Amino acid sequence: MYDKITPPTTGERITFENGEPQVPDNPIIPFIRGDGTGVDIWPAAQKVFDAAVEAAYGGKRKISWFKVYAGDEACELYGTYQYLPQDTLTAIKEYGVAIKGPLTTPIGGGIRSLNVALRQIFDLYACIRPCRYYSGTPSPHKTPEKLDVIIYRENTEDIYLGIEWREGTEIAQKLIHILNDDLIPATPEHGKKQIRLDSGIGIKPISKTGSQRLVRRAIKHALRLPKEKQQVTLVHKGNIMKYTEGAFRDWGYELATTEFRAECVTERESWILSNKERNPDLSIEDNARKIDPGYDALTEEKKAQVCQEVEEVLNSIWETHGDGKWKDKIMVNDRIADSIFQQIQTRPDEYSILATMNLNGDYLSDAAAAIVGGLGMGPGANIGDVCAIFEATHGTAPKHAGLDRINPGSVILSGVMMLEFLGWQEAADLIKKGIGEAISNRQVTYDLARLMEPPVEPPLKCSEFAQAVIDRF
Repeated sequence: MYDKITPPTTGERITFENGEPQVPDNPIIPFIRGDGTGVDIWPAAQKVFDAAVEAAYGGKRKISWFKVYAGDEACELYGTYQYLPQDTLTAIKEYGVAIKGPLTTPIGGGIRSLNVALRQIFDLYACIRPCRYYSGTPSPHKTPEKLDVIIYRENTEDIYLGIEWREGTEIAQKLIHILNDDLIPATPEHGKKQIRLDSGIGIKPISKTGSQRLVRRAIKHALRLPKEKQQVTLVHKGNIMKYTEGAFRDWGYELATTEFRAECVTERESWILSNKERNPDLSIEDNARKIDPGYDALTEEKKAQVCQEVEEVLNSIWETHGDGKWKDKIMVNDRIADSIFQQIQTRPDEYSILATMNLNGDYLSDAAAAIVGGLGMGPGANIGDVCAIFEATHGTAPKHAGLDRINPGSVILSGVMMLEFLGWQEAADLIKKGIGEAISNRQVTYDLARLMEPPVEPPLKCSEFAQAVIDRF
């Protein structure tokens, strides 16, 4: 099956059933060391993972690691431009769950991004990035501890699908003329809009299938959270892009109110129900007026639509969600993308799970990470129905490679996500405890040490931080 690598002689495969991993006690897990500082952070992280599993299960569970190759390290073994060899793809497909360090963006070889390629090859449609604060971590915010969110970012659509044409090319010119001469004039709502002839053209596809499977996974995650954190916010720019981002919002609500009807309530539904709870004699029209402050200025047609919405909610879910029962359901709401950037800073404790499309999620996850200490403390996972890859969210930082000084926190916390995905919560909790206490006791690498007041001198090495985490188990 393999050209240049050999699987471990002990261990078993992880399989998937209905999108959920079936995990043996001794799983084989492929790992990609990573380029640049991967040479430092992967050994440190692996040491933490093995120590946590041993401490939690006393030898009853163990990971059999399987080294596979990608990025510059793969080219050294497989040849020029072999950034993503077939051996690696075969191993990840065979064993189901993998973890990786940072990878170089190839200069040649036809791959724009190795990370994006892996997500698309294995249909890893959910990019999941938790952002929570560990006490003592330097932060530019006064109250970073209030932020505890999990970002679900759609991985396979939107602009990251990468369908675009350069300005001036024959296809770009042809497409612009088709749009300007035929399609835009045939769509009255676009009026007299025209695309400039010297434009590059990109396509932004958003599908119902892609949207709903992401929201489905986000809602299932919310069901596992403490009651006070059971909330899913659909983040979109649907006020402008009504048929892509607006459709994402609509499809998300549709899924929540059909497939998860018993478990979910929307924000507007909660307003309608609570209005009736406070005043059982409230008329349909007065209820509509309360949920839509501009009701009296609406046209008669729109007033009728709001009243119909109120009536349908009361008729369909009052029995199951009324009389306060909705308070025990998952709250599903939505926010405009630009607004959420402000709100995670000014009202961070009002949010839990943020589900969004690719580009919004890319910005949002980095912004949230900055609040709680930066990408060095940002874990990530890419999950599909038959495969999952956990990864560092930062770059390769080659100037620091081999110096044993970089912060391994991102890969370690990605491993925490992996352990939780496997159902090995006890081991995951030990690592979170270890990281939290190490940082609280100012045992940190240089990136955090220089930002602390007063600065930590000397900072820990990468390997020393891993041991500090283990010592706190």
